Amino acid sequence: MSRVALFLDRDGVLNIDHGYISRVEDFEPVEGIFEALRSAAARGYSLIVVTNQSGIGRGYFTEQDYEALEAHIQALFAANGVDLTATYHCPHHPDAGCDCRKPKPGMILKAAREYNIDLARSTMIGDKPSDIAAAQHAGVGKAVLVTSSKNIGSIISQL
Repeated sequence: MSRVALFLDRDGVLNIDHGYISRVEDFEPVEGIFEALRSAAARGYSLIVVTNQSGIGRGYFTEQDYEALEAHIQALFAANGVDLTATYHCPHHPDAGCDCRKPKPGMILKAAREYNIDLARSTMIGDKPSDIAAAQHAGVGKAVLVTSSKNIGSIISQL
């Protein structure tokens, strides 16, 4: 039986987007995100983060910096009762022409294969048009563009 997923962009959805976040001290969770994601998980959603991290490709921070921050994020969310199923990131520069950088659907399609996700029954939440385009290119059934981090919790609760 296939699973249903809630695909989430990271910066601007899970946390306040301060631009090229690579340090633990700069990671600031969006208000209400833990409660909203616990609710989504309780309703059967696998929680999968898909994030462009071009700061790596631009040389602003290293893959090791990203991995250290990712470990912190996983621990922080777990400590708040949220089990993130998986996180996929694209480290490439926007001009690299890769298949994983949103608006291309590579990260979503890889997650669907690895976790047996029914894309048509799944949802993507993002804060940029490229998030929505990636979801559409992948065949995700619903894509929601958030315009403010203040309404993310209520959007997730209404799924």
